Amino acid sequence: MTKLSDTQAIILSAAAQKVVGALMKRGLITETVTDQRAKADPALNCIWRNDEDGRAILLRITNAGLAAVGIEPEDGNSAPMGADEAQSDEPAQDAPAVSDPAPKTRTPRTGTKQAKLIEMLRAKGGATIDEIVAETGWQSHTVRGAMSGALKKKLGLMITSEKIEGRGRVYRIARD
Repeated sequence: MTKLSDTQAIILSAAAQKVVGALMKRGLITETVTDQRAKADPALNCIWRNDEDGRAILLRITNAGLAAVGIEPEDGNSAPMGADEAQSDEPAQDAPAVSDPAPKTRTPRTGTKQAKLIEMLRAKGGATIDEIVAETGWQSHTVRGAMSGALKKKLGLMITSEKIEGRGRVYRIARD
């Protein structure tokens, strides 16, 4: 574990508090007091933190937060939560049970660069990194990150690649 100086720890803590506060103010995350015995689950889009009194607080991405990062909410409602709902100590009505072991299925919004990436990878000939860069305006490392993070890990898509003479490495979404 990385050892921080007192100054580094204070700066990191202040920055994290500011970021969390800004995300909550915009309705992109909510905080809910929850059972301390429950565990945070990445499949539920949530993390834990402790408040000033040491109570366990669950930070959960809202439908507006999902929409902001290009993920379609399961219920199709991407409206931001009201300030009173986001600040409530009561569990949100649409909050999933923390004990639910089933991972959520995410679908990308249409008309986004991520949707364009998926369309290119599903095309008959697939796509090279250079073709995706030209179409999306992303840098090559962003394309690779989107394929491994958003497509593989978040959406569960299987990406394959093969080297094709005269074209280079071509990436595709494997057909089921």
